Amino acid sequence: MEKMNGYLEAGLDDVRFIGICGMGGIGKTTLAKVLYNTLKDQFEASSFLANVREVSVTRGLVPLQEQLLSEVLMERNLIIWDVHKGINLIRWRLCRKRVLVVLDDVDQLEQLQALAGNHDWFGFGSRIIITSRDEHVLKSHGVTNIYKVRGLDYVEALQLFHLKVSNGKQPTDYRVELSKYVVNYAGGLPLAIEVLGSFLCGRSVEEWKSALNRLQEAPNEKVLKVLRISYDGLDRRDKEIFLDIACFFKGKDEDRVRKKLDSCGFNSDIGIRELLDKSLITIVNNKLWMHDLLQEMGWEIVREHHSDKPGKWSRLWLYKDVYHVLSKNMGTDAVEAIIVDVAEMTQLQAKSFSTMSNLRLLEINNVYPSGNLEYLSNNLRYLKWHGYPFNSLPVSFRPEKLFKLNLSSSRIKYLWKGIKPLKELKSLNLSHSCNLIRTPDFTGVPNLEQLSLEGCTRLLEVHQSVGTLKRLILLNLKDCRNLVSFPKNVCLMKSLKILCLCGCLKLEKLPQDLGEVECLEELDVGGTAIRQIPPSIVQLVNLKIFSLHGCKGQPPKILSSDFFLSLLLPNKNSDSMCLSFPRFTGLSSLQTLDLSDCNLLEGAIPFDIGSLFSLEAIDLSGNNFVSLPSSINQLLKLKIFCLERCRNLKSLPELPPEIVFVGAEDCTSLETISPSAKLSRSPNIALNFLNCFKLVEDQVSKDNLAVTLMKQWLLEVPNCSSQFHIFLPGNEIPRWFRFQNIGGSVTMRAPRLDNFIGFAVCAVLSLPRCMDRFYSEIRCKLLWGEDDYKFSVAIPSFTTIESDHLWLAYLPRGTFKTQCFRGLTKASFNIFYMGEEFRNASVKMCGVVPLYTEVEDTIYKGQQLWPPIWNPGPSGLRRRSIRNFYTLSWLEGNAARSFQPRACCGCMLKFWPSKIHDI
Repeated sequence: MEKMNGYLEAGLDDVRFIGICGMGGIGKTTLAKVLYNTLKDQFEASSFLANVREVSVTRGLVPLQEQLLSEVLMERNLIIWDVHKGINLIRWRLCRKRVLVVLDDVDQLEQLQALAGNHDWFGFGSRIIITSRDEHVLKSHGVTNIYKVRGLDYVEALQLFHLKVSNGKQPTDYRVELSKYVVNYAGGLPLAIEVLGSFLCGRSVEEWKSALNRLQEAPNEKVLKVLRISYDGLDRRDKEIFLDIACFFKGKDEDRVRKKLDSCGFNSDIGIRELLDKSLITIVNNKLWMHDLLQEMGWEIVREHHSDKPGKWSRLWLYKDVYHVLSKNMGTDAVEAIIVDVAEMTQLQAKSFSTMSNLRLLEINNVYPSGNLEYLSNNLRYLKWHGYPFNSLPVSFRPEKLFKLNLSSSRIKYLWKGIKPLKELKSLNLSHSCNLIRTPDFTGVPNLEQLSLEGCTRLLEVHQSVGTLKRLILLNLKDCRNLVSFPKNVCLMKSLKILCLCGCLKLEKLPQDLGEVECLEELDVGGTAIRQIPPSIVQLVNLKIFSLHGCKGQPPKILSSDFFLSLLLPNKNSDSMCLSFPRFTGLSSLQTLDLSDCNLLEGAIPFDIGSLFSLEAIDLSGNNFVSLPSSINQLLKLKIFCLERCRNLKSLPELPPEIVFVGAEDCTSLETISPSAKLSRSPNIALNFLNCFKLVEDQVSKDNLAVTLMKQWLLEVPNCSSQFHIFLPGNEIPRWFRFQNIGGSVTMRAPRLDNFIGFAVCAVLSLPRCMDRFYSEIRCKLLWGEDDYKFSVAIPSFTTIESDHLWLAYLPRGTFKTQCFRGLTKASFNIFYMGEEFRNASVKMCGVVPLYTEVEDTIYKGQQLWPPIWNPGPSGLRRRSIRNFYTLSWLEGNAARSFQPRACCGCMLKFWPSKIHDI
């Protein structure tokens, strides 16, 4: 009511049209009546025209015009000869009157044009309230103030039900639980609550139970009659869309549903818009939804003429009905769609499909028909059969309008022979079809956009015609372990954006003209036998993600005549196993580069790697180089730098200025960080030096490496507003931590507020050797008075921790909601594993100290630091789905997109500021 009063503002002199919109039975008319009865005394005259839709259909618009004029002018026996004269009469007689008019249940624009055509028809201060199920009608008439009526919440619905069933008194017997069932069934729809409440009023508990059992079988007819009005007002194609959503697509992704509907010729853009305008569906988080009672209405419409004969329904969505039809061969040409998820393997009759000639959608799984499949409807637009049990598609199957074919995990040996004309086919998925040896000829599918052959482990050959697919966007050949070659005419695929050859163990070469695939954005050849990258790759100016993970190369085959020579020269081919690169210059769009586990030796990384000026993430883990090219510091956009398990790496060069994460876990030979290696200017940074024992061998307590790096970062960052974290070997808390203690908690005095910039916290961690730290984290809680602050940091280790390690972090003052630090402050630290406290790991020592812009006896003596600028709000860590990496939740772009956690590294940050404007 408050929002409606804001729309009305009855005291102002302008003329306003206000709309009330919502699904049938939601309470639009009730709300309009309340407003009318409340406000009518504030106007010169008023009129409430009820059931405009029904009256205009049965009697026309003239009686409504006569009623409007009679009620406003208080004149009887007004006669209007036709609609046009009525329009002129309303405009002439009411233009100087301040009136309140309600037009209830409008469904056509012509009704509004005849009864309230324009603002100048009415005098200053007039208010015209219009209720309608169709928002589009209101907007087409220029109504901008539209109130959308929502359903009742649970408490309101229960109160209304009690009012109808027992005059407001709450039931005291078994009816209490039955009342809850009724309210949940009605889903907040006032009409359903009133109808059911009135029906159950005065009846016994047994009658209540009987009535509710009947509701489970079929909805209440009075409720359905009101709800169906909106459905009956749809055109044929929009009715089909509504029934498809009711039976199959409620809660499904809007974009995917649109594609399926469009393939059936339903023009979903206008159809879904029409359903939205009529309040028959809603879209929440890009998913399609509808009221449960509207869904039940859709089911009843499908069943209405043959309630006990599912073989004559247009749609089958329940397993029991699908089983009945397919097991007893009861299908007819009335069946248009079957979409059902079968939990257990079911054997049915293959010949059941022979009578369904109009089938357009078929989505089933775990169905293994007996006999041979000789027929599938050529009218199919969408076919998804997970575990398809036959060797091939039926010979007679020629679905010219098929747009998607998904036979994943099938027993297909060959899809079809020769050329099959499927000009509408855009997506073909045969992934994990382990019997497939060769792909079909793709000449007849020129519009194919997606081709997935992932996990086809016996696939030997991809037909050369794949190169002619000029509209192909995605080609996925991941884990095709026996694929030995790739079509050379790949350069003809001008639209290809994603090419995945990861896990093709026997693939040794890429096409030399691969660089001519000018649209290519993602290329994954990880885990292949490729030893040399074609020079033309530098022409891929749109390439954003490039993965060579695990491409160690295979040693050349040694002939028997060369065997003894190989013994005499055992190191002859050692370098030949190293992956060979062209120069990187030209890959101007590359954002993510994965060269992990590629057996890269010293000098193998191209010296011009610094030319990748768009690079945001690079993974060099598990390689054998001793040093890194100095041009690394020219990667000005680099944020994630992974070096885990580079056990020969001895020094870390100067880092790029935007680095937020350096992972150097198990770099056991790492001794130094370049004196010129200034830390990132990024507001947040995390450094992982777990098991880097040589790095800390020569440090003295007064010059602790962790402390030195944190100090350097604080002095370099323009403002001390964000967080710093570092892990490295160590078993002592730095001496300048004035408040430290043995164990996992320490007490300190509250900081003074003058020049206070934040806290430094520190802990010595003891982690068991056998601990899988994929889900482990350290949690810290700072407590003062009644206020506390909690944060957690993932422990970034996927290998055995050899000894105690030190964690050091800086938390800025702005992190804390309160700015009043009173009394004693307590800091506690715990290690958690998969959400529960891990008792086999321990915090041996911990410390905390407040930091100031000018303090004595700390690392900041004599230094001036900038005042903090902070935008609070922690955010979490998100996982991505291409490879095993953790990424920072606030890191934007493809750098974050392409990494997943794997057995090498992980970002240690679990909670960081959610808004970092300069990234």
